Amino acid sequence: MNTKNTVAAVYPGSFDPPTNGHLDIITRASGLFPKIIVAVTENQNKKHLFSLQERVSLLKEASENLKNVEIVSFSGLLAHFLERVNSFTVIRGLRALSDFEYEFQMALMNRKLNKKIETVLLMPDQAYAFLSSSMVKEIASLGGSTSGLAPKCVEKRLKEILKCTI
Repeated sequence: MNTKNTVAAVYPGSFDPPTNGHLDIITRASGLFPKIIVAVTENQNKKHLFSLQERVSLLKEASENLKNVEIVSFSGLLAHFLERVNSFTVIRGLRALSDFEYEFQMALMNRKLNKKIETVLLMPDQAYAFLSSSMVKEIASLGGSTSGLAPKCVEKRLKEILKCTI
């Protein structure tokens, strides 16, 4: 990762699976910062449908038209990852008021770990304000259509994994 001469912002998450809401935030952030690092991680509190490598691959395919976006994986504390890539701006999506409390706590904890860390909250397009990876997985697992909710590459993999017609 060569981030030395570029002001980068980091958009961390588990992205299981990547949704159109995630892509909306990535696209918005890519218009605000010279470089966006989408940092995919394992969330020990979640049961993942897709492997870490597959989530990275799906995000790379879904965001290939955004030239200032880099997709990587990481483990451990976000604060330590930010130090490694020399970036202290965190991008987070904020869908509803319920997200605010969690994101506020995370932003303050990250700042406690490193005073240089700042969090930028971006609101998604109204069309994605209700959308979550959990909802996409549930809809797909019950045979519902995920059209318009997730990138085509994700829809295809959901069909393959869940063996359903979505």
